[in-house]
Amino acid sequence: MSVSVQREDFDIAAETARLTAADRDIGAVVSFTGLVREIAAGGPISAMELEHYPGMTELALEAIVAEAAARWPLQGVRVIHRYGPLAPGDRIVLVLTASRHRRAAFEAAEFLMDYLKTRAPFWKKETGGSETRWVDARDSDDSAAERWDR
Repeated sequence: MSVSVQREDFDIAAETARLTAADRDIGAVVSFTGLVREIAAGGPISAMELEHYPGMTELALEAIVAEAAARWPLQGVRVIHRYGPLAPGDRIVLVLTASRHRRAAFEAAEFLMDYLKTRAPFWKKETGGSETRWVDARDSDDSAAERWDR
């Protein structure tokens, strides 16, 4: 189980290969990659900036991963979340979940993304034209995460 918070982009294939290299009992790997959209809820954007508190952010992501590992029989998890300036088309987040069976991998990946969207301590600022705005979690994100609390 591994978490990284970094400015640099990531290589999805290389991360998947590292996750699966040591365990030949893995039967499923689910991959989610989040990208910066050119059109967001507030309209067209030309740039996004993600801020975080080093140390605190990693601990929060590790806690989210630990919760996923406690809920599902996972062989491995890899989460990478970027920060800093990003442009439309850039990768923001990678979630890889590995398990013996697909259901656990799918459910854990969905859980991780729902919790990353609502509980990870990142602050997102979008720029569109001459306007800059801070972005809050959407109600739909909160609703998606709440279903895991039942």
